[in-house]
Amino acid sequence: MRISAHTVCTAIRDDIIDGVLPPGVRLAEEQLAHRYGVSRVPVREALRTLESEGFVVSRRHAGACVAQVGEREAADLLDIRGLLEPLGAARAAQRRTEAHLKVLRGLVRLGRQRAGQGQEADLRSLDDWFHETVARATCSPGLTSMLVQLRRKVTWLYAAEPVSRAVPLWQERGALVDAIARGDAERARALTVAQLERSAPVRRPPRQGAVRTPKPAVNTARGRI
Repeated sequence: MRISAHTVCTAIRDDIIDGVLPPGVRLAEEQLAHRYGVSRVPVREALRTLESEGFVVSRRHAGACVAQVGEREAADLLDIRGLLEPLGAARAAQRRTEAHLKVLRGLVRLGRQRAGQGQEADLRSLDDWFHETVARATCSPGLTSMLVQLRRKVTWLYAAEPVSRAVPLWQERGALVDAIARGDAERARALTVAQLERSAPVRRPPRQGAVRTPKPAVNTARGRI
């Protein structure tokens, strides 16, 4: 079965965001192909996509490497988020479908439950799913793409919210979903601004060093993405 470049791209991106592939590490096509159990063709395509997203850089005589983001660029990402996410929430309130609302309400229920039980392992994936659904609810492919990519970069560069904030955070998200459901764009925008102001992301320390133990190959039933 041929593994798509999109699947490989997702696997490499996840390993970069999780710090398995640390900043500055060289991304040799042959080694990546072996790591993920695929040929070099989808790896090459995936690296081009990740370079366009800012996760990978190509250096003369060194090939592709995981990008190293400076403090100024990292701070700029937060400023961009402060402008873009409130816009996304407002657009979602204006354009969401019933299907979007059903998913968002389900995620809020799960988020509140997992936060109340202190199940930290599940909260990261629920957080990503929630923000991606809000982005898709804008019904604007361009805006959705920018919001999703921005969220990935912020997750990569900044530490996650402390678990102690999880319960109030999911309560705030419940209020946001209510505003989106009512079509109240200004309320959705204001709630998003307030939530961003309450959070104070801390820059993750540089994660240098050797590549950690690889995940299962993406072309196996256990490791397929």
